[in-house]
Amino acid sequence: MPRHGKRYNDAVAKIGESVKTPQEAVALALELAGAKFDEAVELHVATTADVRHADQQMREVAALPHGTGKEVRVFVFAEGDAAREAEEAGADYVVDDDLTKRIEAGWSDFDIAIATPDMMPKIARLGRFLGRKGLMPNPRTGTVVQPQDIVSAIEGAKRGRTEVRLDKTAVVHTRIGSAKFTQEQLLENLASVYGTISRAKPAGVKGIFVKSASLCTTMGPGIKVDVPALEALAKEAVS
Repeated sequence: MPRHGKRYNDAVAKIGESVKTPQEAVALALELAGAKFDEAVELHVATTADVRHADQQMREVAALPHGTGKEVRVFVFAEGDAAREAEEAGADYVVDDDLTKRIEAGWSDFDIAIATPDMMPKIARLGRFLGRKGLMPNPRTGTVVQPQDIVSAIEGAKRGRTEVRLDKTAVVHTRIGSAKFTQEQLLENLASVYGTISRAKPAGVKGIFVKSASLCTTMGPGIKVDVPALEALAKEAVS
């Protein structure tokens, strides 16, 4: 068992065993964030899915109204007019031969890759480099877009989005902001992310999908969050 310091143990004692409302959980996370750096605020959701079955897997993208709290670096695979528009829209990198060689050598100093459909056969050989890092463009995550949509895709990525996917234990782990955010900003991001998870319930999952949820900061303990209250928060955000 890992040993924790006094600050962590004091935080555990303050949190207690009771399940919190989203508002209480966010307020506690912000209160207890005491590291010398800007801690991430993360949502962890345990589900009933059996990811061994294809119809019980989930991979979606959730918009973050207030971003992730960190700069998002965008790499674009496009040519011609689409490449020019990508540069004008603020893409950090637009593919060329030199960048392709750097990727093959292990470089991946970007957070999201966006491609036009015509580029997919050309970057297929990069799949083994990008795929293992979760950076391969994919239509399901909105990162393969038509040339006329390249600008809005870049702008959306820069504003903030987060991938929600099930790991091998059927748990979603995702960032919803940072400890520098206000409570209201985190709650709006939380509502968007949880709403996406709820709506993306795999077809093969019958009955209850979400078993439990918790919030934590990078250095803090988990705070149990009431699932029905999360459902209500997400529904209120879209009403």
